[in-house]
Formats: sequence, C-alpha cells, structure tokens
Amino acid sequence: MAGNEVELRTYAFVDRLQPQMAALLGSVMSGDPVVEGMSQLYLEISPGSDVYALVDAAVKGAGVRPGSQVVERQYGMTELHSMSQDAVRQAGRTILDLLGMTEADAQPAELVSAKVVSNIDAYQAQLVNRSKKGSLLVAGESMLVVECQPAAYISAVGNEVEKSADVKIVDVRGVGQFGRLWVSGLHAEIESARQAVRQAFEKTPWSRR
Repeated sequence: MAGNEVELRTYAFVDRLQPQMAALLGSVMSGDPVVEGMSQLYLEISPGSDVYALVDAAVKGAGVRPGSQVVERQYGMTELHSMSQDAVRQAGRTILDLLGMTEADAQPAELVSAKVVSNIDAYQAQLVNRSKKGSLLVAGESMLVVECQPAAYISAVGNEVEKSADVKIVDVRGVGQFGRLWVSGLHAEIESARQAVRQAFEKTPWSRR
C-alpha cells in the first residue's frame, strides 16, 4: 500500500480514556465497546475503503480491538483500543508501516470553533437533548460547542477536556467534514473547558505536526 496513494487525515493516540467519554463511546460503538482506562488510536484516511486492510492488519498483529469502522464517500475512519498502551502504539506502527508513513505525515488537528452559550433556555436544552448520546443538558447551564477538522480528532479533544474540567459530556460526533463536541455545566467550568480545548490544540502532538 503505497504511502503517496493515501491521505492520512487523522492519527490521534489517547493515553487513558476518561469515564464519561468511555461511557458515551461504549454505548454507540458498533464494534467492541471501550471502558474507562483504555488507550485508543483514532485513524482517518482517504480513500476510505483502504481502512479495511489497515484495521485487519492491526487487529491481527497487535492485540487491539476495533470499536468503530466507518467508510463514507471520501473518508474511512476507525478506532482501535486496548488496556495496553504498548499494544495500541504497536497497532499504530503496523498501520504506518503499511502506509509507508510516519505520525508526522498525518494532517494536524485544526480548531474551527469553540463557542459558549450561557444560561441555556429550556426549549434550546430540549432540542439538544433529543439527539444527544451522553448527559442531559439542563436549562440554566452553560454549553460549549467545539468544532474541529478532520472530524476524527474530536473524541481525543473530548477526552482532554474531561481530564481538565468538571463538565458533562453531552455528545461527540467524529464522522463527516467536521467533528463536534458538546459539553455543559456551570459557567465557570465551561470557561475552563474552553481553555482546555485551546490548550489541547496548542500542546498535544496531534495538533502540532
């Protein structure tokens, strides 16, 4: 599989999955569910159908399990996980070797938007809650909505936010043109969460390639 034939859009390693993110992701994954404390690798490539061979090789060679595998018109995305960080890193090396690439060849994560809505109205809260997969948004709370690209980075962003701020993870969606994260809580904590988002895009390896 020649490296110049494939675009590596996302390559994001998560060291330790946080409780809320684990609960949300585990409830929506079509493959093997995750639990708190696992390490993860998020991978997104183009053309999308190439993801099948990469996942197969990683699962066979590194002792990891796939949680998600989504192939769209342009992109293919997968999530691989294990309780062993070494196993997840080995899965990543297996994939990179097949592609003839390094981590530095991946497209860096770009923060598109991080907007805070204060003192959420009850009707707005209900609209958000109708499609959410995580915690309930309650009227009077503040809400932070984060957008990034490529989309698959957003789960790694959510995990960093949960490490740093006492907020509720309302939803996360990492497929499509943009990844989106919704979190809610007291206004001061939401401002802390927004700062955590900014720091993630300034300091984490996947944002500084």
